[in-house]
Amino acid sequence: MKTLIKNARVVTPYDMREDSVFIQDGKIVGLKAGQVDESQFDKIIDLEGKYLAPGFIDVHNHGNNGHDAMEGTPEALESMSKFHISNGVTGFLATTMTNSPEDTVRAIQNAARYIKGQGQDAKVLGLYLEGPYFSQEKKGAQPAEYITDPNLDELKNFLDLAEGNVKIMSLAPELSQAKEAIAYLKGQGVTVSAGHTNATYAEAMEGIEEGITHATHLFNGMRPFSHREPGVIGALFTDERVACEIICDGIHLHPAAMKTAVKVKGKDKIILVSDAMMATGLEDGTYDLGGQDVFVKDGVARLENGALAGSTLTLNRAVYNMVHLVGVPLTHAVQMATLNPARAIGLDKEKGSIEIGKDADLIAFDEELNISLAMVNGKIQ
Repeated sequence: MKTLIKNARVVTPYDMREDSVFIQDGKIVGLKAGQVDESQFDKIIDLEGKYLAPGFIDVHNHGNNGHDAMEGTPEALESMSKFHISNGVTGFLATTMTNSPEDTVRAIQNAARYIKGQGQDAKVLGLYLEGPYFSQEKKGAQPAEYITDPNLDELKNFLDLAEGNVKIMSLAPELSQAKEAIAYLKGQGVTVSAGHTNATYAEAMEGIEEGITHATHLFNGMRPFSHREPGVIGALFTDERVACEIICDGIHLHPAAMKTAVKVKGKDKIILVSDAMMATGLEDGTYDLGGQDVFVKDGVARLENGALAGSTLTLNRAVYNMVHLVGVPLTHAVQMATLNPARAIGLDKEKGSIEIGKDADLIAFDEELNISLAMVNGKIQ
């Protein structure tokens, strides 16, 4: 079947176009300005001036709609997938967090099985292992009792059980055996992220030289920047090899901090993430994250000690906030939620931009970033 999408403001990595988009066999097969012979198409979608963009890719999100990836059930991932697609996310990584080895293994095995047979809605594109190799000083909402130094045997077991589906792993580069873990992960094709770390500038740079190319929720869970000890933030800012996640909810980061990050890293090295937890999409109340009670009030998720515990952000709102809180052009904000995350997990040749030959994972939205159409592999969801 050949589909035509017309009367759209098409968001590409380079500009905004008023093109028609042609889709066939789940792929984008053409873009054309001006008049189109509609008789050659089986289906015509008129967007009536709405924006057409690549589907958002949320590489760091724990849960939503009352479920969490750590539940280790296909029902949890299916529910998360349905919620994601309603907010313009066509692909995401099932994100674990620091927990017991048994719970971590169950979540990994569940995601690997789910990926093999998943159906419609947003696609689970792989796994993001957030922990357990973190700094106690910068643990944030990671349960302290399960935080440990890297263990190569355990790490190899995690990757074996994931069956090649681990896309990103976050760790603290200053830990004992961290360099060996980074080298191993890089050799396995896994993107290594610096996160929940108290690393000095020198320790962080050693990790980058070993293979770190990603940063877990920039500024959050990190040694603060100082003019005499720039720490991990100084290393992330000054090394062009590293892309940085940002939680753009107006809570985790002040707009000035986000503006600084965009100015320093540029539009190609900022990745918008939700870091969402199971309360996302639901009312205020008490929820669970890694076996800990999380209290959500006015949409802000915190542990009993006041530490932020993920977010209730959706990625379409993150894009909106980047435009309206940070002043980023819409084309750049969309890139930060599409092409940049696709590049971080090695899928930028197939996904992340509206270009001929790429997967027809597409969304339509209005000025408020309300999603009116979501398409995965050319099929409307």
